[in-house]
Formats: sequence, structure tokens, C-alpha cells
Amino acid sequence: MAALKDRLRADLTTAMRAKDDVRKSTLRMVLAAIGTEEVAGSEARELTDDEVTAVLTRETKRRREAAEAFRSGGRPDSAEQEEAEAAVIADYLPQPLTDAELDEIVTAAIAEAGAESPRDMGKVMKIVQPKVLGRVEGSKVAAAVKARLS
Repeated sequence: MAALKDRLRADLTTAMRAKDDVRKSTLRMVLAAIGTEEVAGSEARELTDDEVTAVLTRETKRRREAAEAFRSGGRPDSAEQEEAEAAVIADYLPQPLTDAELDEIVTAAIAEAGAESPRDMGKVMKIVQPKVLGRVEGSKVAAAVKARLS
């Protein structure tokens, strides 16, 4: 069983005992998303820590996008709620990469793939994505790769 999933469950119990409603509801939503991912497809399976991290990254991104939409819609209270949930989920994600670290990984991947033009972006992304999983949003990675190949 995934250690990260076990940690989420244990922290949910702690949040329930502490009556921390934001953490409790966020962890319940995250565990439900993980459960949904486990039963998706043709057969049920147990997610690995990397797959759980991918689910957490996706949920964090959803919260940030929702907060942005609420702010532009004039609902700052709902935006704050979404940002609080994103902060709770971010506690379980690996430390984000700095721009310099991302640039270093992208440069190494370009050399490894022998990429020379923007048409080789797919080759480079296949090498970079597993290395940065959960540490940088995909759009930022794609922008970095595109900038280096242009």
C-alpha cells in the first residue's frame, strides 16, 4: 500500500480529533479522488506513491484554478476557501523545483534526447516529466522546454 495514502488517512484521523474542518474536508476530498482513480479503468488497483502524487498535483491545480475563477467572479470568500484547501494538499507534495533546477533538468534532457528544434519537444517532455512529477506544473515545464528549443 502507498505510504503517502496511509499518511493521508492518519492525518485525516488527527484532523477529525482536532476538529480542523478545512483539513478534514480537504483530506476527505483527496482520499475520495484517490479512491476514484483506483477503481477507474477495467479493474481496481492500488495506486503507487507516484500515482498518488499525480492525483494530489491535479487536485492542487484544480483548487488554484477555482480560486482564480472565484476571485475574477467577485467571490473572495470562496477563493480563500479554495486556496486554504490547496495549501493543505501542498503539504503532501514534494518540494517544488526552482527555476534554476528546472532549467538544469531540461538542459540535460535536451542533450539526452539529442533535440535540436521545437519538433523534438515530445521526446524531451517524455524524459523530463518523470523527473519533475509533482514538483512543477506541466505548463511551466512545457514553457521551459519550448524556450530552450526555440
